[in-house]
Amino acid sequence: MKEIKKEIKKHYGTIGAASDNPWKLEVNLISWNGGEPKIDIRRWSPAHDSCGKGITITEAEAKTLKDILANI
Repeated sequence: MKEIKKEIKKHYGTIGAASDNPWKLEVNLISWNGGEPKIDIRRWSPAHDSCGKGITITEAEAKTLKDILANI
């Protein structure tokens, strides 16, 4: 399988972490395979060498998500 390249351009923050798991749910600006950086939400290992499944969204999608979450 082809290696997926990732570069964290900016760390926005950590949403949370389980007490029994060192992986943290983070919001980052990431460039995947050299592409345009996008906002990314997923769990990361402490060294950021491995990650779990997550979502990658554009800035416009993130603004829409922010509006939706503001109504909760």
